[in-house]
Amino acid sequence: MYHDKLNAFPDDFLWGSASAAYQVEGAASEEGKGESVWDRFVKIPGKTFKGTTGEVAVDHYHRYKEDVALMAEQGMKAYRFSVAWSRVIPDGDREINEKGLAFYDKLIDELIENGIEPVLTLYHWDIPQALQDKYGGWENRQVIEDFTRYAELLFERYNNKVKYWVSLNEQNIFITLGYRMAAHPPNVTDEKRLFEANHIANLANASVIKRFREMGIKGKIGPSFAYGPTYALDSHPLNQLAAENHEAFSAHWWMDMYVFGEYPKVVWNYLEKKGLTPTVHPEDEALLKSAKPDFMGLNYYQTSTVEANEPDGVAAGKINTTGKKGSSEASGMPGVFKSADNPYVDQTDWDWDIDPTGLRIAMRRIDSRYDLPILITENGLGAYDTLEEDGTIHDDYRIDFLKRHIEAIQETITDGVDVLGYCTWSYTDLLSWMNGYQKRYGFVYVDREELDEKELKRYKKDSYHWYKKVIETNGQEL
Repeated sequence: MYHDKLNAFPDDFLWGSASAAYQVEGAASEEGKGESVWDRFVKIPGKTFKGTTGEVAVDHYHRYKEDVALMAEQGMKAYRFSVAWSRVIPDGDREINEKGLAFYDKLIDELIENGIEPVLTLYHWDIPQALQDKYGGWENRQVIEDFTRYAELLFERYNNKVKYWVSLNEQNIFITLGYRMAAHPPNVTDEKRLFEANHIANLANASVIKRFREMGIKGKIGPSFAYGPTYALDSHPLNQLAAENHEAFSAHWWMDMYVFGEYPKVVWNYLEKKGLTPTVHPEDEALLKSAKPDFMGLNYYQTSTVEANEPDGVAAGKINTTGKKGSSEASGMPGVFKSADNPYVDQTDWDWDIDPTGLRIAMRRIDSRYDLPILITENGLGAYDTLEEDGTIHDDYRIDFLKRHIEAIQETITDGVDVLGYCTWSYTDLLSWMNGYQKRYGFVYVDREELDEKELKRYKKDSYHWYKKVIETNGQEL
């Protein structure tokens, strides 16, 4: 729908940005930090672009004051970051590492002193390797207890300092890429193990939210979910059905559990016939239903377009991790759906559809189905940036991307959806998991390459100055 006049952004709207511990901190084995599954996974040849690792990343661990000063100068209202579980409990379940906690003490205090709201993510993909070795990580119910103990530690320590908590980041991504495509730890291609691990992750998520309530923590908590609405390729009924299938398997399967504590029937029925349903204990239902989140965290990058897929059709395809446009492959589930090219949108160099209207559709669908406030926890453009000789970076393409997505947020607020804030991905450039350092997302350019750390000097991009004005005017000047 079109609006004659758009509502203003709320006065307390959280204009922010985001990062993840493994992608920015570095200091991979300093001051007692234990090994995470990503520290181990990246050593497997061919898993990351040019064998890049997070051993140094962009050295946020040592440069956090410089980075927070840049945030403060920009006027940032919120900074979403994750705590590395293996930095504070190196083996995941035994002794607490006070030196590791001290880093987060200092980071949080620095943010608060500069008027920046800390948004703390408990888990952003880096489970301690010790727990993976000990009992299989997310495939063993012991992880529920261990993850809850870890969360309790942070709840107790940062209550009254942190108001916004993210329980699990992109469960759909770390489970799917880890257990279906062997593109993330634990490097597995096994559908049965995928659904077992996913169910246990659901229980762990519910357990920490339940404990948050029991402890009377002052604040709000919710998961952060990677969601892009599904479109049918055209109005052919079978393609429409494929879109319904994709939405059920890629979205409702997770978000329904977060909010309702139940799996959608159509997916459960499919898995039951395939012998893929997870093991559910009698006590699981009560736990899952006890932990409705306070908000839905939304990581939005792109939409999906699908069409019908024959029973012997396309399965998991190749992901573009090189930045060579057009190198990704079609993917799908045989007999359920397969991906298709959307002729109405442009794509990034990593073959991600650029669709600002999709963000509005995503929030409308979440609001309609779940009736929860939405905190946009990630949205951004991964692109090649050029550092000019004078130290400038002219990223007009990023400004255009973010501008159009912010316009979509304002339209959604005018539609009546409760949107708490907007955290771009990312604040500084960082290690883009499998994509190395060439895929840049930040407002702040970090001068390093895959095989050359250089001096890791920070430079403000044009988008830095643009977003500063957006924040100053509360979204009135885009």
